[in-house]
Amino acid sequence: MKPVFAIVGRPNVGKSTLFNRLTRSRDALVADYPGLTRDRKYGSGSFGDHHFVVIDTGGIGEGLEGVDEVVKEQANLALAEANVVLFLVDSNDGLTAADEQIAQQLRELNKPVHLVVNKIDGQDADAAAAEFYALGIDSVLKVAASQGRGLKHLLTRVLAPFPPSEEEQVEEHGIKVAVLGRPNVGKSTLVNRMLGEDRVVVFDQSGTTRDTISIPYEREGQAYTLIDTAGVRRRGKVYETVEKFSVVKALQAIEEAHVVLLVVDGTEGITEQDMNLLGHAMEAGRAIVLVVNKWDGLSQEHREQVKEELERRLHFAPWLRRHTISALHGTGVGDLYGFIQTAYDSAFLKLNTAQMTRLLEEIVAQRSLPMIGRSRLKLRYAHLGGSNPPRIIIHGNHEKGIPDDYRRYLENKFRQILKMEGTPVKVEFKTGKNPYEGRKNILTDRQRRRRKRLIKKAKR
Repeated sequence: MKPVFAIVGRPNVGKSTLFNRLTRSRDALVADYPGLTRDRKYGSGSFGDHHFVVIDTGGIGEGLEGVDEVVKEQANLALAEANVVLFLVDSNDGLTAADEQIAQQLRELNKPVHLVVNKIDGQDADAAAAEFYALGIDSVLKVAASQGRGLKHLLTRVLAPFPPSEEEQVEEHGIKVAVLGRPNVGKSTLVNRMLGEDRVVVFDQSGTTRDTISIPYEREGQAYTLIDTAGVRRRGKVYETVEKFSVVKALQAIEEAHVVLLVVDGTEGITEQDMNLLGHAMEAGRAIVLVVNKWDGLSQEHREQVKEELERRLHFAPWLRRHTISALHGTGVGDLYGFIQTAYDSAFLKLNTAQMTRLLEEIVAQRSLPMIGRSRLKLRYAHLGGSNPPRIIIHGNHEKGIPDDYRRYLENKFRQILKMEGTPVKVEFKTGKNPYEGRKNILTDRQRRRRKRLIKKAKR
């Protein structure tokens, strides 16, 4: 069993930087900005023959008002899960009242606690750590997380009580589902409802989630990984540098996901920014489920207006599945899994070349191919060229001469016959290369003389 380390401390003492160092990743968003991390973030690390799990937490101990109270609850959950606590303090700030408050809380846990004095670069480590011995914690470690200084000693000391462990084979954990949407549409509430626990911070304030949070879990024997993302505003509304990084990580989550849950606010209908986010997901070729949240609070008249608007604005994507829910009350949330599974199965369709070619022949038999000049188009065979999105490769002649309406006909018929829902489909055409293309036929002397005689005879 891997030991679990929880990193706790005041805001902006370097917890996420230490997390990235221990996990050898850049998973945690890092900036010179207090209160950046708010949710629990998990990562895996190794040192020698030891393997461990690290939990990054939000800053606690100061200004516990509003959203900070919820952040503290997330940190407390991390402390309950951990085997060892890494209590991080800032040597540049010195000992503060908030540090003493956190130390008092940690003493009541009855768990191993290591005091980690960070940011000792450029100064004498012993002098920088001297005043922190007043906290009464036996194990005091000095590090510079941003430089990697002191981390080997830290890991040697912390891992000493634990036996070496074999590395567990980490497999792709099921269906990756990214929850995407504008700020304050209920993404984190939906994630917590799907998980059945308060896994991410939920607060009635836009921009509460600032980093992407990946959460693996299982439901009825099926493995999933939920990815909660930061709300994406219009470009002109993104003011803070921190928020710009959050937007980038949210868009990167689209690339990592198998299925995207695009959450829109039913009280506002589908906005221009929702359409932009849909465009990003479609451009990436991901399977998509449109989730209309806050449905319970709408009148019947308002619901009809929203449905009409969705039909009008999404006419270009008839394959897009739509589902109405109330994340706060749980209405319709359980039914989302059926939509996710259908979209995933469609995006990762498996058929061999013989099956695809038979389907192509049936489709072409229902509507003849058009003529190109004096010759008729020929589509010889088809096969799948990739997944998520499914790519149907059709081989034939005159690929550039195939009309757009026939291309749409082929795509719609494949989608209809294969019952592909919730995913875009790309149909591509390929023409066999002429091996003699670009090669000039050089005539022999005898052929040139004969050619001249024929030309001369034709002129007579």
